[in-house]
Amino acid sequence: MTSKFPEVTTSEKKEKLVEAIEEVSKMEPSLPDDFDEMPTYAYYGSGPQNINASNGTQNNNTGAGNQNTGTGYQYIGTNYIAPNTRNQLSHLAFAEKAPFNSIDRQYEPTCHPDTRVDLVAKIYAWADGQDKRRIFWLSGLAGTGKSTIARTVARKHFDKKRLGASFFFSRDGGDVSHARKFVTTIAVQLAENVSSLKQHICHTIADRSNIASLSLQDQWRQLILSPLSKLEGNLYQPYTLVIDALDECENGNEVQIILTLLLEAASLETHRLRILLTSRPEIAIQRGLPQTPEAKHCNFVLHNISPPLVDHDIEVFLRDKLEKIGKESWLDSWPEDNAIKNMVHRASGLFVWAATACRFISDGKRYAPRRLDTILEGSRSATTAPEKHLDEIYITVLKQSTPSTYTDEEKEESFATLRHVLGSIVVLLSPLAAYSLSRLLDFPKGEIDQSLEGLHAILVVPEDQTHPLRLHHPSFRDFLLSAQRCCDPHFQVEQKDAHKVLANHCIQLMSQKLRKKNLYGLRDPGPIGSQIPFQELARCLPPELQYACEYWVSHLQRSEVKVNNKQYLDDGGPIHSFMQQYFLYWLEALSLAGKLSEGIHAIRTLEDIVDASKSPRLYNFIYDAKRFVLYNRSIIEKAPLQLYCSALVFAPENSVIRKQFEEYIPPWILRKPKVQADWSNALQILEGHSAWVSSVAFSPDGKQVVSGSGDRTVRLWDSVTGAALQTLEGHSELVSSVAFSPDGKQVVSGSGDGTVRLWDSVTGAALQTLEGHSEWVSSVAFSPDGKQVVSGSDHGTVRLWDSVTGAALQTLEGHFDWVSSVAFSPDGKQVVSGSDDRTVRLWDSVTEAALQTLEGHSDNISSVAFSPDGKQVVSGSRDRTVWLWDSVTGAALQTLEGHSAWVRSVAFSPDGKQVVSGSDDRTVRLWDSVTGAALQTLEGHSAWVRSVAFSPDGKQVVSGSGDGTVRLWDSVTGAALQTLEGHSKWVSSVAFSPDGKQVVSGSGDGTVRLWDSVTGAALQTLEGHSEWVSSVAFSPDGKQVVSGSGDRTVRLWDSVTGAALQTLEGHSDSISSVAFSADGRVEPALSTVRNWVVEGEVSLLWLPPDYRETCITIWSKVIALGLESGRISVLGFKEGPKYI
Repeated sequence: MTSKFPEVTTSEKKEKLVEAIEEVSKMEPSLPDDFDEMPTYAYYGSGPQNINASNGTQNNNTGAGNQNTGTGYQYIGTNYIAPNTRNQLSHLAFAEKAPFNSIDRQYEPTCHPDTRVDLVAKIYAWADGQDKRRIFWLSGLAGTGKSTIARTVARKHFDKKRLGASFFFSRDGGDVSHARKFVTTIAVQLAENVSSLKQHICHTIADRSNIASLSLQDQWRQLILSPLSKLEGNLYQPYTLVIDALDECENGNEVQIILTLLLEAASLETHRLRILLTSRPEIAIQRGLPQTPEAKHCNFVLHNISPPLVDHDIEVFLRDKLEKIGKESWLDSWPEDNAIKNMVHRASGLFVWAATACRFISDGKRYAPRRLDTILEGSRSATTAPEKHLDEIYITVLKQSTPSTYTDEEKEESFATLRHVLGSIVVLLSPLAAYSLSRLLDFPKGEIDQSLEGLHAILVVPEDQTHPLRLHHPSFRDFLLSAQRCCDPHFQVEQKDAHKVLANHCIQLMSQKLRKKNLYGLRDPGPIGSQIPFQELARCLPPELQYACEYWVSHLQRSEVKVNNKQYLDDGGPIHSFMQQYFLYWLEALSLAGKLSEGIHAIRTLEDIVDASKSPRLYNFIYDAKRFVLYNRSIIEKAPLQLYCSALVFAPENSVIRKQFEEYIPPWILRKPKVQADWSNALQILEGHSAWVSSVAFSPDGKQVVSGSGDRTVRLWDSVTGAALQTLEGHSELVSSVAFSPDGKQVVSGSGDGTVRLWDSVTGAALQTLEGHSEWVSSVAFSPDGKQVVSGSDHGTVRLWDSVTGAALQTLEGHFDWVSSVAFSPDGKQVVSGSDDRTVRLWDSVTEAALQTLEGHSDNISSVAFSPDGKQVVSGSRDRTVWLWDSVTGAALQTLEGHSAWVRSVAFSPDGKQVVSGSDDRTVRLWDSVTGAALQTLEGHSAWVRSVAFSPDGKQVVSGSGDGTVRLWDSVTGAALQTLEGHSKWVSSVAFSPDGKQVVSGSGDGTVRLWDSVTGAALQTLEGHSEWVSSVAFSPDGKQVVSGSGDRTVRLWDSVTGAALQTLEGHSDSISSVAFSADGRVEPALSTVRNWVVEGEVSLLWLPPDYRETCITIWSKVIALGLESGRISVLGFKEGPKYI
């Protein structure tokens, strides 16, 4: 971009510069690399301060009056700053092996240019938009070439910059064997590949920091559908989404969810996204895709292609591959046509047979002709099924992998090793690299390499030793585990035995490596804060150890240990011994790896397979372990070292786990509280609702729990692990009643908003909103057949509803989405609010009555303000417009258009004659509030503008931007009066002094700066904060400045000398707003913050729900908690570092 700006030395070059600026101004806004999400404010000292609630831009009223009223506290809101997209996208979990061109798939082939010609052309035509149907389902039997076609299409569209995203499922395990990272992986690729979507996706991540932990349905709607719906026709060319081998997703429910999500996307009319889906023709997938004539998809059955056409393509493929092999081996006129035709016949329509045969022949190098003869000399039956031919070639490859020069004894030993290694590979529940596999099996790495050396025809053996071993095709796994197909006893793998071997190796490896606390070397026992990067985690938990921790119980279960290996489950046996020594270390490792839910399932599985009557001590240990981890699940996930602190300290006196591991409690916990004797009757405490829980119910199969709450949400939980499965949002008031349908597929909820809602319990989708009640819905239930819903209301009525069709009645008024900005009118009698529901609303501040709903914006409202006389309201929106409204009648007076991106901040001038607006398009604009005329466009910022304000006399405008500068402008001429440079990062908050002579600014660089508003001179740099400064303000007399920061402190400064006057500590989180207060104080060294006992900034001990205080007293290092139960809990701590 810098090349567009010539050095200006002549008038001609000046004209070129103007042209370049105009060209660049038309480009899509972008952000500097180091920008992040920060609170932003702009205000000054005269005039009532408008309130900004939730995430929105701070607005200013410039009329006369005092800024601080009441007790002197300034209430400031939070403003949203566009995120660093690279950092935001990194917050999403990404399945590294999912894209078609991931490094693990770099050797996987695409179609030969002379094969599949008609089919590929048909897909390209469909992708170009020649067919209105958005989904192309390519189905086919195993080995017919679905994945190769999918890779071909993905490669073509990637090269043409028209690939939206790709996700290739695989049974090999890991993140591509399930759908938990499906949506986030697709979202990251869409953001990177489709520039018009990137900003919308990143905004979603910034707005919902927990987006990756929500249900797949919620992720899809917010990360994919919502951004797509906001394109407004901007996606001019079609993009393709390629999803391969959906049938290899191991969870059937997830398959159905994905199909539902794809159909939702196909229904959107605001995009040109095309979805290519491949799978085997499984019934579940067929049922998931509607077969109606108006369906959104088209089908193509690969194995129904005319056999002569398939044979032709296979012949082209074989001829090309074999001729290349012949040239590499200096073979003239090889192979003969008859040999190729014979091979085509043997392939029986399976490309996988042809590909495997070619790899086998190629590995023979100079013996390639001999290997070709070996294949052709196989079964000569003309009627043999295709699968039989494939099995024969697999046997041939396996036999050829052992040199013929070996003695019979050496061959037997080699076959045994091969069977052991291959058996482990095909039953692994997640793929491992050769090095990791050797560590798990306790085999020398060289022996593994030697065993696999001749198997490149059936195995992908990467040169990079960190990449996992993979099968070229899943049919080899089926072959090896089937006694009917693999007839050679040297290679046949008994599945249960293979699982038993792996279970043994997993336990052995964990016993060797899990030998200490604090595996990751954390500094303190508080929350980790974010998921540990893979490379860092691998240093303390290498892949083979992570595998062992996650899957050892699964292998034990699959070996049918309950029947065949009873000694494993004896009191004092291997399992009992392992748990007694390594249980806490195992849980810590699972928590670090983000796999605690898998650990809970493992404990539940052990509980099922252990016979309580025959192994009572082991059973009691496992039962207590289950209670221990379920009670502490939420904190172990966030802070693994609390296993040795809170989890043990608050475990019941008679807990088996407490007695076994009590010595692991850190010595700096000098005084432990008195705890209950035994576990309570409550198996789990499911935390997540932010208000009271009003109604709960089990699903008919007992695997899920549904809850309704005063926080207006319905939540679905896994009743086994306690994991939050879905958050169902839509109610605008508390949820009073919830229930499952008799088949468990739906949930019904009743709410104080007067509505009854029906939800899909698998996907979380909102199915129906049943409206008609005029009051609180107090009770809901399904009829026994699930066809009807009954609801009762506070106004005395009972209603019956059809659960399939529902009822379409009037929608109750009120904001139904995030309220981004609020402000009082100058006389304080009214409040104006702007919301993400695209409306501006006026309310009576005394009666709370809704006075007006101002509708017109086509996207989220980010900023609202009253005019100084209270007669008008101004609003700025994501739709790039500024609107002026009559606050009495609600009439739209003006629509101010000109910004090319989101309008973030708006304000009236003190005389009400002008409006100022700041935008993501990097400009500040001045408007005539009477005529709506654009007066000035103030350009100069090199990044977004999020904070704007008029000076008290209305002659100047101040703006803060992501480019790290504060700028002063002449509000009459639009001239840039000053550029106040000095901050090294974004400016988050700016304000004028009451007399207008100074400006204060706070920045992401952690400093507060004072400026002369006339000369632009830097007067003071106030340093002391250790994090970004979020909010700044002058005192009413202008003698002091207050600042709030992400370091959780509020600081007072002398505005004349710059001296630090006070540091006010005690906040438990970032400061979002500041004002002057005469009674600030410093918290004691020990405190309780958000359910933690904290010392300074270090979180020491998490307080479980039963031990959270209703009152507290602290003396030195002793803290006494008064509990809701009426008990007093006393804890004492030692001076000094708190290491684990």
